[in-house]
Amino acid sequence: MEKLSLQEIISAVHGSYGYPADVEISDISTDTRTIKPGSLFIALKGENFDGHNFAAKAMELGAEAVVTERPVEGARCMIVDSTARALLDIAGYYRSKFDVKVVGVTGSVGKTTTKDMIALVVAQKYKTLKTQGNHNNEIGMPQTLFGLDSSYEAAVIEMGMSHQGEISRMSMSCQPDVAVITNIGISHIENLGTQENILKAKLEILDGAAYDAPLILCRDDKLLAGVQLHSDRKVYYYSVSKKDCDVYASGVKTVDNSITFTINYEGGKIAAQINCLGEHNVKNALAAFCVGLALDIPPEDIVKGIAQFKPEGLRQNVTVIDGVTYIVDCYNAAPDSMKASLSVLSQAQAEGKRICVLGDMLELGKNSKTYHRNVGEYVAASKADLLYCFGEDSKCYIEGAEKKGFAKESCRHFESRDDLAAALKEVVAKGDAVLFKGSRGMKLEEVFNALTK
Repeated sequence: MEKLSLQEIISAVHGSYGYPADVEISDISTDTRTIKPGSLFIALKGENFDGHNFAAKAMELGAEAVVTERPVEGARCMIVDSTARALLDIAGYYRSKFDVKVVGVTGSVGKTTTKDMIALVVAQKYKTLKTQGNHNNEIGMPQTLFGLDSSYEAAVIEMGMSHQGEISRMSMSCQPDVAVITNIGISHIENLGTQENILKAKLEILDGAAYDAPLILCRDDKLLAGVQLHSDRKVYYYSVSKKDCDVYASGVKTVDNSITFTINYEGGKIAAQINCLGEHNVKNALAAFCVGLALDIPPEDIVKGIAQFKPEGLRQNVTVIDGVTYIVDCYNAAPDSMKASLSVLSQAQAEGKRICVLGDMLELGKNSKTYHRNVGEYVAASKADLLYCFGEDSKCYIEGAEKKGFAKESCRHFESRDDLAAALKEVVAKGDAVLFKGSRGMKLEEVFNALTK
């Protein structure tokens, strides 16, 4: 982060401050564990914490001032109506100081992979900052923006949400020059009620964008395909099959643990490869290609960036251990991402069995059991040989799979991760492919670790 004067910050947040403001701030912190001399501490409030309780401690650790909603004894307080709003306002002011191309990315599933692919593409032409980890909310996104300095030429910013208005506030802060929406699923539908409301929430990404900022959408998503915009902004549509799109894929082939295909666009066609499996990842690559076009990056450089992508961590990470192919995808789960992971299992190289290890999908609201049954039907239509489940609602996977003809003796439900791991040790053999997929709270990576240690 480059230094800001305290007076600049006071103006950005419309705060009141009764102390000398002729000092420089070199860091913005919401956590006293990261406070250092020259920091500004912002006292955020949540359901289970209140940063105001740590304002005096922040001063002791070297903070120049603290942003609060009320006076705090022992602290030089900049008083604002909302500290959460102040964090976004400071980040927005800071972002406006730099002449950078900002790409905003959102969607129900696949946004992190798409963000990473886009960052690799943009980096072919510009020095690029990107959202790290899961810093895609109203606290993490500002921290990403504070990572900008005058050496950066672009930033790729991921935006997630669970309620209406969140993406709007983040978009107003990061001011995207290009906006991407990957798809409209049912994640957080318990908060938003309908997919139509989820679509409205995702379209908030345009709230902080310029009137002519390009919007990139997947036409394979029925809700995105019907988006009506009341502006002249350029919309890039992409698809894995529809040839009336700006960008579409053809000749898709699986080769070992990668996919080759041809990208067709207005200027011609070009061969591409991604080092991962699944049709959804082809879509993610097409979104990245559209961003490249929007930023005038040569197609040859765009596909070079796409080819550099490799899944990491708990997101569809494919690894081979002792002759067994493991697909570890335990970061989040919703019906669309479940279906995507099952396609990866079906495409994976396997001389032996294909085994689904599925945990519950969380936060799906009152229709959760129905969504789980639907995923079970996907299992029956896939190339899976065994279905092992963990979690209360995961019993519905088995119901859905058996309904569509999946063998009852090939399904098992487990009450604990330890029992699941023990059962897998009995059946997994060299040449098999094993998928671990569930919501983050199910911690299926612990089963994978127990199985492979």
